[in-house]
Amino acid sequence: MNPLESVALALEALSVNRFRSLLTMLGIIIGVFSVILLVSIGEGAKAYVVAQFNSLGTNVLIVTPGKRETTGGPPIIGSTVHPLTVRDARAVAERCPRLSLVAPVVFGLSHVKYMNRGRNTNIIGTTNEFSEIRNLRAEVGSFLPPSQFLSEKQVCVLGRKVRTELFGDGNPLGKLVSIGGTKFRVIGIMQKKGTSLGIDLDDIVFIPVRAAQQLYSTEALLEILMNTRRESDLKPAKEEVKAILMQRRDGTEDFTVNDQGDMLSILSTLLNALTYALAGIAGISLLVGGIGIMNIMLVSVSERTREIGIRKAVGAKRRHVLAQFIIESVVLSSIGGLVGVALGIAVGQAAVAIWEDLPLKISLWTVGVAFGFSFLVGVFFGVYPARRASQLDPIEALRYE
Repeated sequence: MNPLESVALALEALSVNRFRSLLTMLGIIIGVFSVILLVSIGEGAKAYVVAQFNSLGTNVLIVTPGKRETTGGPPIIGSTVHPLTVRDARAVAERCPRLSLVAPVVFGLSHVKYMNRGRNTNIIGTTNEFSEIRNLRAEVGSFLPPSQFLSEKQVCVLGRKVRTELFGDGNPLGKLVSIGGTKFRVIGIMQKKGTSLGIDLDDIVFIPVRAAQQLYSTEALLEILMNTRRESDLKPAKEEVKAILMQRRDGTEDFTVNDQGDMLSILSTLLNALTYALAGIAGISLLVGGIGIMNIMLVSVSERTREIGIRKAVGAKRRHVLAQFIIESVVLSSIGGLVGVALGIAVGQAAVAIWEDLPLKISLWTVGVAFGFSFLVGVFFGVYPARRASQLDPIEALRYE
Protein backbone atom coordinates (compact mmCIF):
# COMPACT_ATOMS: atom_id res chain seq x y z
CA MET A 1 0.00 0.00 0.00
CA ASN A 2 1.50 3.32 -1.03
CA PRO A 3 1.52 6.37 1.30
CA LEU A 4 -1.38 8.11 -0.48
CA GLU A 5 -3.59 5.04 -0.09
CA SER A 6 -2.61 4.85 3.59
CA VAL A 7 -3.57 8.48 4.13
CA ALA A 8 -6.87 7.98 2.28
CA LEU A 9 -7.60 4.92 4.43
CA ALA A 10 -6.75 6.92 7.58
CA LEU A 11 -9.11 9.74 6.56
CA GLU A 12 -11.86 7.20 5.87
CA ALA A 13 -11.36 5.60 9.29
CA LEU A 14 -11.43 8.98 11.05
CA SER A 15 -14.55 10.10 9.17
CA VAL A 16 -16.51 7.18 10.60
CA ASN A 17 -16.55 8.98 13.98
CA ARG A 18 -16.28 12.61 12.87
CA PHE A 19 -17.39 14.23 16.10
CA ARG A 20 -15.02 12.09 18.17
CA SER A 21 -12.17 12.88 15.80
CA LEU A 22 -12.96 16.62 16.00
CA LEU A 23 -12.91 16.56 19.80
CA THR A 24 -9.60 14.72 19.71
CA MET A 25 -8.11 17.27 17.32
CA LEU A 26 -9.33 20.13 19.51
CA GLY A 27 -6.45 19.62 21.96
CA ILE A 28 -3.92 19.86 19.11
CA ILE A 29 -5.70 22.89 17.61
CA ILE A 30 -5.65 24.75 20.93
CA GLY A 31 -2.02 23.76 21.53
CA VAL A 32 -0.74 24.94 18.13
CA PHE A 33 -2.87 28.09 18.33
CA SER A 34 -1.46 28.89 21.78
CA VAL A 35 2.14 28.23 20.76
CA ILE A 36 1.88 30.52 17.72
CA LEU A 37 0.21 33.38 19.60
CA LEU A 38 2.30 33.27 22.79
CA VAL A 39 5.65 32.82 21.01
CA SER A 40 4.70 35.57 18.55
CA ILE A 41 3.97 37.91 21.47
CA GLY A 42 7.41 37.12 22.92
CA GLU A 43 9.11 37.65 19.56
CA GLY A 44 7.12 40.85 19.00
CA ALA A 45 8.15 42.19 22.40
CA LYS A 46 11.80 41.49 21.57
CA ALA A 47 11.52 43.24 18.19
CA TYR A 48 9.78 46.17 19.89
CA VAL A 49 12.58 46.57 22.45
CA VAL A 50 15.26 46.42 19.74
CA ALA A 51 13.41 49.05 17.69
CA GLN A 52 13.01 51.29 20.74
CA PHE A 53 16.71 51.05 21.55
CA ASN A 54 17.66 51.85 17.97
CA SER A 55 15.29 54.81 17.92
CA LEU A 56 17.24 56.27 20.85
CA GLY A 57 20.51 56.32 18.96
CA THR A 58 23.11 53.85 17.74
CA ASN A 59 26.75 53.18 18.64
CA VAL A 60 26.05 54.55 22.13
CA LEU A 61 28.32 54.23 25.17
CA ILE A 62 27.04 55.05 28.65
CA VAL A 63 29.24 55.78 31.70
CA THR A 64 27.49 55.52 35.06
CA PRO A 65 28.92 55.99 38.57
CA GLY A 66 29.60 52.85 40.60
CA LYS A 67 31.41 49.65 39.65
CA ARG A 68 29.31 46.80 38.36
CA GLU A 69 30.82 43.60 39.63
CA THR A 70 31.38 40.64 37.32
CA THR A 71 28.93 38.62 39.42
CA GLY A 72 26.17 40.68 37.85
CA GLY A 73 25.21 42.72 40.92
CA PRO A 74 23.98 46.31 40.71
CA PRO A 75 26.42 49.25 40.59
CA ILE A 76 27.74 49.99 44.07
CA ILE A 77 26.77 53.65 44.00
CA GLY A 78 27.44 54.20 47.67
CA SER A 79 31.09 53.10 47.35
CA THR A 80 31.91 55.56 44.56
CA VAL A 81 34.99 57.57 45.49
CA HIS A 82 34.65 60.10 42.69
CA PRO A 83 31.29 61.11 41.20
CA LEU A 84 31.14 61.67 37.47
CA THR A 85 31.63 65.34 36.60
CA VAL A 86 31.54 67.66 33.60
CA ARG A 87 35.35 67.62 33.68
CA ASP A 88 35.26 63.85 33.17
CA ALA A 89 33.01 64.34 30.14
CA ARG A 90 35.41 66.92 28.73
CA ALA A 91 38.40 64.66 29.30
CA VAL A 92 36.98 61.71 27.35
CA ALA A 93 35.75 64.05 24.58
CA GLU A 94 39.21 65.57 24.16
CA ARG A 95 41.34 62.43 24.58
CA CYS A 96 39.28 59.71 22.85
CA PRO A 97 39.30 60.29 19.06
CA ARG A 98 36.96 57.34 18.41
CA LEU A 99 34.12 59.29 20.04
CA SER A 100 32.11 61.62 17.85
CA LEU A 101 29.85 63.16 20.52
CA VAL A 102 29.85 63.37 24.33
CA ALA A 103 27.00 64.65 26.52
CA PRO A 104 27.00 64.96 30.33
CA VAL A 105 23.58 64.27 31.89
CA VAL A 106 21.97 65.45 35.13
CA PHE A 107 18.50 64.15 35.99
CA GLY A 108 15.89 65.34 38.46
CA LEU A 109 12.21 65.99 39.13
CA SER A 110 10.92 69.55 39.53
CA HIS A 111 7.75 71.59 39.47
CA VAL A 112 7.40 73.46 36.18
CA LYS A 113 5.04 76.44 36.16
CA TYR A 114 3.79 79.08 33.75
CA MET A 115 1.40 81.66 35.16
CA ASN A 116 -1.32 79.67 36.98
CA ARG A 117 -0.53 76.33 35.29
CA GLY A 118 2.01 73.95 36.73
CA ARG A 119 2.98 70.28 36.97
CA ASN A 120 5.79 68.06 38.23
CA THR A 121 7.90 66.65 35.44
CA ASN A 122 11.29 65.13 34.62
CA ILE A 123 14.18 67.54 34.12
CA ILE A 124 17.26 66.56 32.10
CA GLY A 125 20.30 68.80 32.28
CA THR A 126 22.59 68.21 29.31
CA THR A 127 24.13 69.77 26.18
CA ASN A 128 23.35 70.01 22.48
CA GLU A 129 25.17 66.71 21.81
CA PHE A 130 22.45 64.80 23.72
CA SER A 131 20.02 65.60 20.90
CA GLU A 132 22.20 63.88 18.30
CA ILE A 133 23.21 60.93 20.48
CA ARG A 134 19.66 60.09 21.54
CA ASN A 135 18.00 61.10 18.27
CA LEU A 136 15.71 63.55 20.09
CA ARG A 137 15.44 66.86 18.23
CA ALA A 138 13.64 70.14 18.58
CA GLU A 139 10.82 70.60 16.09
CA VAL A 140 10.33 74.30 16.81
CA GLY A 141 13.12 76.66 17.85
CA SER A 142 16.43 75.08 18.85
CA PHE A 143 17.86 72.59 21.30
CA LEU A 144 20.37 73.46 24.05
CA PRO A 145 23.77 75.08 23.42
CA PRO A 146 26.65 72.68 22.58
CA SER A 147 29.16 71.65 25.24
CA GLN A 148 31.82 74.17 24.19
CA PHE A 149 29.41 76.91 25.25
CA LEU A 150 28.69 75.47 28.70
CA SER A 151 27.27 78.16 30.90
CA GLU A 152 24.68 78.79 33.56
CA LYS A 153 22.36 80.34 30.99
CA GLN A 154 18.75 79.77 32.03
CA VAL A 155 17.11 78.40 28.89
CA CYS A 156 14.92 75.34 28.38
CA VAL A 157 13.36 73.12 25.73
CA LEU A 158 9.88 71.71 26.40
CA GLY A 159 8.55 68.28 25.57
CA ARG A 160 5.24 68.17 23.69
CA LYS A 161 3.11 67.17 26.68
CA VAL A 162 4.65 69.83 28.93
CA ARG A 163 4.13 72.49 26.25
CA THR A 164 0.45 71.50 25.79
CA GLU A 165 -0.35 71.46 29.49
CA LEU A 166 1.38 74.76 30.24
CA PHE A 167 0.58 76.75 27.12
CA GLY A 168 -2.25 74.93 25.35
CA ASP A 169 -2.09 75.89 21.66
CA GLY A 170 -0.15 79.07 22.40
CA ASN A 171 3.43 79.72 21.29
CA PRO A 172 5.78 79.30 24.28
CA LEU A 173 8.97 80.48 22.51
CA GLY A 174 10.55 83.37 24.40
CA LYS A 175 8.25 82.94 27.40
CA LEU A 176 9.61 82.49 30.93
CA VAL A 177 8.69 79.36 32.87
CA SER A 178 9.55 78.57 36.47
CA ILE A 179 11.48 75.34 37.09
CA GLY A 180 12.02 74.59 40.75
CA GLY A 181 11.54 78.29 41.52
CA THR A 182 14.10 79.46 38.90
CA LYS A 183 13.09 81.29 35.74
CA PHE A 184 14.02 79.71 32.39
CA ARG A 185 13.37 81.11 28.92
CA VAL A 186 11.80 78.66 26.41
CA ILE A 187 13.96 78.35 23.27
CA GLY A 188 12.51 75.21 21.70
CA ILE A 189 9.78 72.56 21.54
CA MET A 190 10.70 68.91 21.04
CA GLN A 191 9.35 66.62 18.34
CA LYS A 192 6.54 64.31 19.46
CA LYS A 193 8.09 60.96 20.40
CA GLY A 194 5.59 59.22 22.67
CA THR A 195 6.61 56.53 25.13
CA SER A 196 9.79 54.50 24.71
CA LEU A 197 10.87 51.71 27.07
CA GLY A 198 8.38 52.93 29.65
CA ILE A 199 9.56 56.57 29.54
CA ASP A 200 7.29 59.32 28.23
CA LEU A 201 9.69 61.28 26.03
CA ASP A 202 7.13 64.06 25.61
CA ASP A 203 7.00 64.68 29.36
CA ILE A 204 10.54 66.04 29.76
CA VAL A 205 12.07 69.50 30.05
CA PHE A 206 15.68 69.95 28.90
CA ILE A 207 17.93 72.58 30.48
CA PRO A 208 21.71 73.24 30.28
CA VAL A 209 23.79 70.91 32.43
CA ARG A 210 25.32 73.74 34.48
CA ALA A 211 21.87 75.16 35.20
CA ALA A 212 20.68 71.69 36.29
CA GLN A 213 23.67 71.35 38.63
CA GLN A 214 22.80 74.71 40.16
CA LEU A 215 19.13 73.77 40.40
CA TYR A 216 19.87 70.55 42.28
CA SER A 217 22.98 71.85 44.13
CA THR A 218 25.28 69.13 42.83
CA GLU A 219 28.39 68.73 40.72
CA ALA A 220 27.68 65.03 40.10
CA LEU A 221 26.30 63.66 36.85
CA LEU A 222 23.78 60.87 36.47
CA GLU A 223 25.72 59.56 33.46
CA ILE A 224 27.86 60.50 30.50
CA LEU A 225 26.47 59.61 27.07
CA MET A 226 28.78 59.10 24.09
CA ASN A 227 28.61 57.68 20.64
CA THR A 228 31.26 56.47 18.24
CA ARG A 229 31.75 57.22 14.57
CA ARG A 230 31.37 53.54 13.61
CA GLU A 231 29.96 50.43 15.26
CA SER A 232 33.40 48.80 15.00
CA ASP A 233 34.76 51.55 17.29
CA LEU A 234 32.48 50.62 20.21
CA LYS A 235 34.72 48.05 21.92
CA PRO A 236 38.06 49.92 21.55
CA ALA A 237 36.40 53.21 22.53
CA LYS A 238 34.96 51.52 25.60
CA GLU A 239 38.47 50.48 26.72
CA GLU A 240 39.89 53.93 25.96
CA VAL A 241 37.18 55.67 28.00
CA LYS A 242 37.80 53.27 30.87
CA ALA A 243 41.55 53.97 30.78
CA ILE A 244 41.03 57.77 30.70
CA LEU A 245 38.65 57.76 33.66
CA MET A 246 40.82 55.38 35.69
CA GLN A 247 43.81 57.64 35.10
CA ARG A 248 41.78 60.58 36.43
CA ARG A 249 40.96 58.48 39.51
CA ASP A 250 44.50 57.24 40.28
CA GLY A 251 43.75 53.77 38.94
CA THR A 252 40.42 53.31 40.76
CA GLU A 253 37.63 51.83 38.64
CA ASP A 254 34.62 53.24 40.47
CA PHE A 255 32.42 53.58 37.39
CA THR A 256 30.79 51.36 34.75
CA VAL A 257 31.05 51.72 30.97
CA ASN A 258 28.31 49.97 29.01
CA ASP A 259 27.48 50.03 25.36
CA GLN A 260 23.89 49.89 24.22
CA GLY A 261 24.48 46.40 22.88
CA ASP A 262 25.27 45.15 26.41
CA MET A 263 21.95 46.40 27.74
CA LEU A 264 20.10 45.11 24.70
CA SER A 265 21.74 41.72 25.16
CA ILE A 266 20.57 41.54 28.78
CA LEU A 267 17.02 42.48 27.81
CA SER A 268 17.08 40.04 24.89
CA THR A 269 18.13 37.25 27.25
CA LEU A 270 15.23 38.06 29.58
CA LEU A 271 12.77 38.27 26.70
CA ASN A 272 14.05 34.99 25.23
CA ALA A 273 13.49 33.33 28.61
CA LEU A 274 9.96 34.78 28.66
CA THR A 275 9.32 33.50 25.12
CA TYR A 276 10.53 30.00 26.01
CA ALA A 277 8.38 30.01 29.16
CA LEU A 278 5.31 31.02 27.14
CA ALA A 279 6.09 28.35 24.56
CA GLY A 280 6.44 25.78 27.34
CA ILE A 281 3.07 26.73 28.81
CA ALA A 282 1.44 26.49 25.39
CA GLY A 283 3.27 23.21 24.72
CA ILE A 284 1.43 21.63 27.65
CA SER A 285 -1.77 21.94 25.59
CA LEU A 286 -0.10 19.98 22.80
CA LEU A 287 0.92 17.23 25.22
CA VAL A 288 -2.63 17.05 26.53
CA GLY A 289 -3.81 16.83 22.92
CA GLY A 290 -1.30 14.03 22.33
CA ILE A 291 -2.68 12.08 25.29
CA GLY A 292 -6.14 12.53 23.77
CA ILE A 293 -4.84 11.09 20.48
CA MET A 294 -3.35 8.08 22.28
CA ASN A 295 -6.62 7.48 24.08
CA ILE A 296 -8.74 7.67 20.94
CA MET A 297 -6.32 5.43 19.02
CA LEU A 298 -6.49 2.80 21.77
CA VAL A 299 -10.28 2.93 21.54
CA SER A 300 -10.01 2.62 17.76
CA VAL A 301 -7.74 -0.44 18.07
CA SER A 302 -10.26 -2.04 20.42
CA GLU A 303 -13.18 -1.27 18.09
CA ARG A 304 -11.36 -2.54 14.98
CA THR A 305 -9.84 -5.69 16.44
CA ARG A 306 -11.80 -7.92 14.06
CA GLU A 307 -10.75 -5.75 11.08
CA ILE A 308 -7.10 -6.13 12.15
CA GLY A 309 -7.57 -9.89 12.37
CA ILE A 310 -9.00 -10.04 8.82
CA ARG A 311 -6.15 -7.92 7.43
CA LYS A 312 -3.57 -10.18 9.06
CA ALA A 313 -5.41 -13.28 7.85
CA VAL A 314 -5.20 -12.14 4.22
CA GLY A 315 -1.47 -11.45 4.46
CA ALA A 316 -0.94 -8.07 6.13
CA LYS A 317 2.30 -8.05 8.11
CA ARG A 318 2.89 -6.43 11.50
CA ARG A 319 4.62 -3.46 9.91
CA HIS A 320 1.59 -2.81 7.69
CA VAL A 321 -0.78 -2.66 10.68
CA LEU A 322 1.77 -0.59 12.64
CA ALA A 323 2.09 1.91 9.76
CA GLN A 324 -1.70 2.11 9.32
CA PHE A 325 -2.38 3.23 12.89
CA ILE A 326 0.64 5.54 13.10
CA ILE A 327 -0.51 7.23 9.88
CA GLU A 328 -4.01 7.63 11.33
CA SER A 329 -2.53 9.26 14.44
CA VAL A 330 -0.29 11.56 12.36
CA VAL A 331 -3.16 12.53 10.05
CA LEU A 332 -5.29 13.37 13.08
CA SER A 333 -2.57 15.54 14.65
CA SER A 334 -1.54 17.12 11.33
CA ILE A 335 -5.07 18.23 10.49
CA GLY A 336 -5.36 19.67 13.98
CA GLY A 337 -1.98 21.36 13.50
CA LEU A 338 -3.02 22.94 10.20
CA VAL A 339 -6.27 24.23 11.69
CA GLY A 340 -4.34 25.59 14.70
CA VAL A 341 -1.82 27.35 12.42
CA ALA A 342 -4.60 28.95 10.35
CA LEU A 343 -6.46 30.01 13.48
CA GLY A 344 -3.29 31.40 15.12
CA ILE A 345 -2.35 33.47 12.07
CA ALA A 346 -5.92 34.75 11.58
CA VAL A 347 -6.38 35.74 15.24
CA GLY A 348 -2.90 37.28 15.35
CA GLN A 349 -3.51 39.44 12.29
CA ALA A 350 -6.94 40.45 13.58
CA ALA A 351 -5.46 41.42 16.96
CA VAL A 352 -2.76 43.57 15.31
CA ALA A 353 -5.40 45.22 13.11
CA ILE A 354 -7.48 46.10 16.18
CA TRP A 355 -4.58 47.02 18.51
CA GLU A 356 -1.87 48.52 16.33
CA ASP A 357 0.58 48.85 19.24
CA LEU A 358 0.33 45.16 20.15
CA PRO A 359 3.89 43.72 20.00
CA LEU A 360 3.07 40.58 18.03
CA LYS A 361 5.32 39.15 15.34
CA ILE A 362 4.31 35.91 13.61
CA SER A 363 7.39 34.45 11.94
CA LEU A 364 7.77 31.47 9.62
CA TRP A 365 9.92 29.56 12.11
CA THR A 366 7.23 29.91 14.81
CA VAL A 367 4.62 28.41 12.49
CA GLY A 368 7.05 25.68 11.41
CA VAL A 369 7.97 24.72 14.97
CA ALA A 370 4.34 24.68 16.12
CA PHE A 371 3.21 22.48 13.22
CA GLY A 372 6.30 20.27 13.43
CA PHE A 373 5.68 19.69 17.12
CA SER A 374 2.07 18.74 16.44
CA PHE A 375 3.31 16.24 13.81
CA LEU A 376 5.78 14.72 16.28
CA VAL A 377 3.05 14.50 18.93
CA GLY A 378 1.00 12.42 16.48
CA VAL A 379 3.95 10.08 15.87
CA PHE A 380 4.94 9.77 19.54
CA PHE A 381 1.48 9.18 20.95
CA GLY A 382 0.46 6.97 18.04
CA VAL A 383 3.28 4.45 18.44
CA TYR A 384 1.91 2.60 21.47
CA PRO A 385 -1.62 2.05 20.10
CA ALA A 386 -0.17 1.08 16.70
CA ARG A 387 2.27 -1.34 18.30
CA ARG A 388 -0.54 -2.85 20.34
CA ALA A 389 -2.63 -3.29 17.17
CA SER A 390 0.27 -4.90 15.27
CA GLN A 391 0.86 -7.45 18.04
CA LEU A 392 -2.70 -8.79 18.01
CA ASP A 393 -2.95 -12.47 17.28
CA PRO A 394 -5.03 -12.84 14.06
CA ILE A 395 -6.96 -15.90 15.33
CA GLU A 396 -7.88 -14.21 18.62
CA ALA A 397 -8.71 -11.02 16.72
CA LEU A 398 -11.12 -12.87 14.40
CA ARG A 399 -12.91 -14.34 17.41
CA TYR A 400 -13.34 -10.84 18.92
CA GLU A 401 -16.94 -9.57 19.08
